[in-house]
Amino acid sequence: MLLIASWAITAAFYVLASLGSHGAMPANLSRFLAFMVGVSLALHLAIRYLAPYASQILLPVATMLNGIGLVEIIRWNPPRASFQALWFAISAVAVVIVLVVVRNARDLDRYRYITLLSAILLMLSPLIPHFGRNINGARLWVVVGPLSLQPIELAKILLAFFFASYLASNRAVLSTATQRFMGRLIVPPRVVVPIFVAWGIAIGILGAENDIGFAILLFALFIALLWLTTGLKSYLVLGIAMFAAGGVVAYQLFPQVQARVSLWINPWSAHNLSYTQQIIQGWFSLAAGGVTGTGLGLGQSGNIAFITSDMIFAAIGEELGLLGVIFVLCLFIAFIGEGFAIAQRAHTDFVRLATVALTATVGLQAFVIMAGILRLLPFTGITLPFVAYGGSSLFANYVILALLLRISDGNNRERGGGTIVAVSFD
Repeated sequence: MLLIASWAITAAFYVLASLGSHGAMPANLSRFLAFMVGVSLALHLAIRYLAPYASQILLPVATMLNGIGLVEIIRWNPPRASFQALWFAISAVAVVIVLVVVRNARDLDRYRYITLLSAILLMLSPLIPHFGRNINGARLWVVVGPLSLQPIELAKILLAFFFASYLASNRAVLSTATQRFMGRLIVPPRVVVPIFVAWGIAIGILGAENDIGFAILLFALFIALLWLTTGLKSYLVLGIAMFAAGGVVAYQLFPQVQARVSLWINPWSAHNLSYTQQIIQGWFSLAAGGVTGTGLGLGQSGNIAFITSDMIFAAIGEELGLLGVIFVLCLFIAFIGEGFAIAQRAHTDFVRLATVALTATVGLQAFVIMAGILRLLPFTGITLPFVAYGGSSLFANYVILALLLRISDGNNRERGGGTIVAVSFD
């Protein structure tokens, strides 16, 4: 029923966008609906077969976000919409493959250092000469034939599992100060140092690639998991201190960081206007939308650079207004809330932390890009999960969806099977 609702809303949005922009019904409405319904229905049936006790909330929410994004991409850049639709189909296949291969999420705990090594290799791949590509100041892409990919999108999933595995296995030691240093009890360095070294290597690579957005995401994820594992506020204080110190060092070493901070603090200066035109135009689009929006197909955001990727949130805010923005936020809240509910029902520390890490990855990525557009944070060009144009991002987020579904199915089976949980916010 939730899938039917998502199809109906997406179809209505598509028709309204066409009426607003062209004054006529879309010529390919039946093909659009057949594709959206066909892929998501096939995915639903595969999930019911492979993970029958999995959450019933996650797929409809992801489909709705995907549908809103696809409508906006068709509206502003139809050629890109074809590629996004192709990646949607590929991502659906990836969900099925993950559900077939990963039969029990606890098995992933065995591959702690393999996931770390794989994540580091993926993150390093854009730095390989003649293989990686520098686009808009960030070296995040690798080119394989006609395809350009962002390896960091898959690396973030592997790092989430590594952090969850290491923290779960060392939870007791990390939570208890047993070694004396200068008259005070501290956590043994032999336990703390390896996890901080792994995190530092990842942050260093992202710094070398000028990837500020994912560096912020990874830092917040790491500190959140550390605090969740131990419950010690001292780790939060340490995290704030590290963030401040790291920010000062990064500002001194990386021109990209200096530029982003300067554009964030003073976007209206004469020197910065040529670089901040994109974000300023996004603010005007949001302002033009008001509370109820200009109406689908009636916006004027087409001149904003990267409107379907970095700035799609502004396009949604213009045509759907504050109410549309709140609707999108509610969809993300539903996804994140269900992810955390799945984590609460987990039976092992590793699965619980992995679920939180995967869910927080989606939530933090959405927050970083939306906060950047609203000037709460420096603007960084990462994608809005499930919504913005980007094959690598869409693929990675559907892999996260598959893993959460597998974990949810396992939780409900261990709790007695029988009952399929539609939604539960414990």
